[in-house]
Amino acid sequence: MENGEFRVADTKSVESIQKVRKNQLINVFERVKPDCLITEFFPFGRHLLLFELLPLLEYIKSTAPHTKIICSLRDVIGKVSDIQEEDTICYLMNKYFDLLLFHSDANFQIFAESFTRHQDINCPITHTGFIAQALKESCGNLWSNNGDFAKILVSVGGGRIGQEVLQTVIEASVIVSKKIKHEIQIFAGPFIPEDKFVNLQQAAKNQPNIKIAKYTQNLLEYMNTADISISLSGYNTAMNILSTRVKAIVVPLSHNDQDKEQLHRTQKLEDLGVVEVIHPDNLNPAYLANAVIKSLSTKHKESKQQVFDLNGAENTNAFLQRFLNKTSLIPSY
Repeated sequence: MENGEFRVADTKSVESIQKVRKNQLINVFERVKPDCLITEFFPFGRHLLLFELLPLLEYIKSTAPHTKIICSLRDVIGKVSDIQEEDTICYLMNKYFDLLLFHSDANFQIFAESFTRHQDINCPITHTGFIAQALKESCGNLWSNNGDFAKILVSVGGGRIGQEVLQTVIEASVIVSKKIKHEIQIFAGPFIPEDKFVNLQQAAKNQPNIKIAKYTQNLLEYMNTADISISLSGYNTAMNILSTRVKAIVVPLSHNDQDKEQLHRTQKLEDLGVVEVIHPDNLNPAYLANAVIKSLSTKHKESKQQVFDLNGAENTNAFLQRFLNKTSLIPSY
């Protein structure tokens, strides 16, 4: 996808690749013959993939009507749909889908807050709780310094966005070091462009207290042992913050002007006292350094985050078992 249009890497046409993808989906379905099909986010988005998803749904309805079709949706949809798009969402949900799994704790966000036409959706809707990663029992000492060194974790998810946060952290470290001895571990994301990763390494080369890597399997453990986390506010990162209850500064960035997912989630987390927020317009070294110094110098306040249900994976499994086995009905919202 480039500038809102599909592109093909070789000489084939977009139309030919779309046909191949459509047939591959149907062939995989026919080979697996699943009891249920789960879509991620669709039909609340991904409408540019209707060319392959609609034929699949039609194929299932006509050849395997016993297969349940389920939508898996995160806590925040993150965009405002126009009337026509809302009509499309409701039509697709009501025609093809048997269940909506909304991966949020109802104390944080209910489906009705994310979708104004919620009453027009006929299938059962269940709030699963948050889906959060579990901490490992032990992974050794992750940090170089102990004692009076503050441990600062910085991460930006996959790395396709957020490089400005990482650059600002590197520059802010010089200011913070005048007040607080600290160690910074940056994870720039596995999908960060190589030239931008090299630029970050160059920017930090004279600061031995900063370590930069693209990825770690122990991100949650780093966060659990950090004194403060600086990050974006995507779903997985937010779940890590809730799980570890670490002090957190978040910068809600988006892929485009219409993507409000991180902003909406951040506002909720800020209202509950879970995170401190720096708006992207205020992201500069002095502002960030002041926020870090202030946060590290104050006692961590307990928030309402401990009441959240973080067992969404287990809950989802139980919901699906009951739904597919028809041993009980899932309550609808």
